[in-house]
Amino acid sequence: MAYLVGVLIVVAVLLLSIGLHEVGHMVPAKRFGVRVSQYMVGFGPTLWSRTKGETEYGLKAIPLGGYVRLVGMYAPDEAVGNPPANTWFRRLSRDARLASAEEIHPGEDARAFYHLSTPKKLVVMLGGPVMNLVIAFVLLGIVAVGFGTPTTTPTLSTVSACVIPSDADPDRTCLPTDPAAPGAAAGLLPGDTVVSYGGVAIDSWGQLTTAIRATGDEATPIVVERDGKQVALTVTPVVAQRGVYDESGQPVLDASGVQETQAVGFLGISPSEVMERQSPLAVPGIVADTTWKTISVVATLPSRVVDLAQTTFGNKERDVNSIVGVVGIGRFAGEIASANDVSEGIKASSLLSILAVLNISLFVFNLIPLPPLDGGHVAAALWEGGRRQVARLRGRPRPGPFDSAKLVPLAYAVFVVLGAVGLLLVYADVFNPIAI
Repeated sequence: MAYLVGVLIVVAVLLLSIGLHEVGHMVPAKRFGVRVSQYMVGFGPTLWSRTKGETEYGLKAIPLGGYVRLVGMYAPDEAVGNPPANTWFRRLSRDARLASAEEIHPGEDARAFYHLSTPKKLVVMLGGPVMNLVIAFVLLGIVAVGFGTPTTTPTLSTVSACVIPSDADPDRTCLPTDPAAPGAAAGLLPGDTVVSYGGVAIDSWGQLTTAIRATGDEATPIVVERDGKQVALTVTPVVAQRGVYDESGQPVLDASGVQETQAVGFLGISPSEVMERQSPLAVPGIVADTTWKTISVVATLPSRVVDLAQTTFGNKERDVNSIVGVVGIGRFAGEIASANDVSEGIKASSLLSILAVLNISLFVFNLIPLPPLDGGHVAAALWEGGRRQVARLRGRPRPGPFDSAKLVPLAYAVFVVLGAVGLLLVYADVFNPIAI
């Protein structure tokens, strides 16, 4: 039951996010006088609709997106010089212009979208993605301020009994041939809080690990707090090969894709993790960091799709960092909601974080400058505005509207590619899923 609840929460918030995304387009369009004939959440057959004023509001059967129909998206033939329709691609563009012109009611040509100035077009087209960013900001704010973010502390959760080689399964049990872990040999216990190491006060787990790795195999004094009392011990780390990580905590890989290792001091201890509430002032930084990481993923999307296809149809184990689709996100939500060894606060925080990342993904992905994505319309508006500014600076007549219908064949191609990627994600999430 809890699994189903988690899935339903994600579906409900996803639909809400889609609906608010379209509101972000619709509200400024109406404010600028553009007639909005339809506001729909979903695609395919209409399940429910109601007309209020001049707009039909409704829900459709496939909840994988939504749209608002802005009247006059494409300039009519006469406004763009009556271009010939002597090729298949040009006929597609002409048909799009004709269909757009048919939606304009008599006497309402001035209300067509193509008449808007470039700044107003940008406000309308960016309104949807920005709405997703606002949603993510709110969700991450609730997580950071209300629940807190996972933070490692210098309180020990586990103390290893032995040193397991870096190329062995880290979850295997100790073997007689494995050397004893120096932390356990020195008398460290789970629950100890490290107060100082090498005579230097310890404030964070990151500070402690940096100090241990730099110690090498030198005997070093360590002070821990145990049962309210400070206990002084001496540890002698062993030098072991351990993985290298960058500043964001991601593994550093060599040219062959294998994680790099280096010889560092090692004690065999691990930190405790607590949920630490953040100041509201920290939320913009959290949103910015999450957005940048999402941009990095989207920038490598083509290669990630190729890797996913090779993994899925090659019957290989799927990388935990692989991209996922709606089915995968629903699976994550169900697994989180049904986990028995996790507190309700962490469950709620994790679900909200997933939904926040989903909205940031929608924000970033929709800004890709390709039609039919919002970024494609933004690029067309910027091109149109740039042409007009160049003409003004050169003292030439103001050029007419940009024939954005020329991009319709490209929009169809992008739509087909996105559909294929979507089907691949569904197949992979069902038959080769990532488990958390």
